[in-house]
Amino acid sequence: MNSTKQVVATSQDTSKEEEIETTPLAIGLPVFILVVLGLCYGVYWIHGYLQDEQKLPVQKIVFSGDFTMLNERQLEQKIRRELTSSFFALDVNEVHELMESQSWVFSASIRKRWPSQLFIHIEEQTPVAIWNDDLLLNQFGETFDGLTSIMGDNISPVKQAELSSKLVQLYGPGGSEKTALAGYTNMQRLLNASEQVIQQLVLSERFAWQSKLNNGVILKLGRQEYINRLQRYIDVYPMLVEQNAEIDYVDLRYDTGLAVGFKSDKQPLKTRENT
Repeated sequence: MNSTKQVVATSQDTSKEEEIETTPLAIGLPVFILVVLGLCYGVYWIHGYLQDEQKLPVQKIVFSGDFTMLNERQLEQKIRRELTSSFFALDVNEVHELMESQSWVFSASIRKRWPSQLFIHIEEQTPVAIWNDDLLLNQFGETFDGLTSIMGDNISPVKQAELSSKLVQLYGPGGSEKTALAGYTNMQRLLNASEQVIQQLVLSERFAWQSKLNNGVILKLGRQEYINRLQRYIDVYPMLVEQNAEIDYVDLRYDTGLAVGFKSDKQPLKTRENT
């Protein structure tokens, strides 16, 4: 009899323990689910708040750099028009890509500053030549489309005339931009002492050089040893000036001499150096 009572008591104790364990689980699971849902909603709300341009806008865009052709107001308008997002959502890589896609921007660096400022430093393109009448060359021999428009707006005729008057005109086959620019740089360095300036330089399909100077003289330099041939012209230039006639061209495509054509009726002058 005693052993039977003991077994019954044990069964009752086990039932109570299961009941105690089940009760917290029934209450805790819904609470846990509610907490998780609340956290998810909180994250969603915060994300939406941070993405909202109206609540957290980019209040100030600060530009730095030396601008000749670019305009800060136009640059800011382009950013705000094409990259509409809050300060936190704004991707600096997208701003960087947008800025460097502008023809007159050589390079750009972007950084954010808490809580709402965007700092942009821009290096403007430095044009050194007009390439094949429709593009510009920078100092590295890279082409950019800056002769007709700035930030999508047409360049004024005054600006176009200003660019055309101060830049040398280079011509050549596609892919020869760096070669043409290097040739121009080397030739002009030689001509500086005589105060003559190259206005136009042509590199033909066969890579023969021909230049036109600011005094109207056309120099035919050919393909080989063009620097030595140009030096030959510089050496005889004082003698050519003494001819008291307007020079049309100087043909230097000779091993040791040159031929001179005049714009008047005067016969071409040929000279030959001693060999």
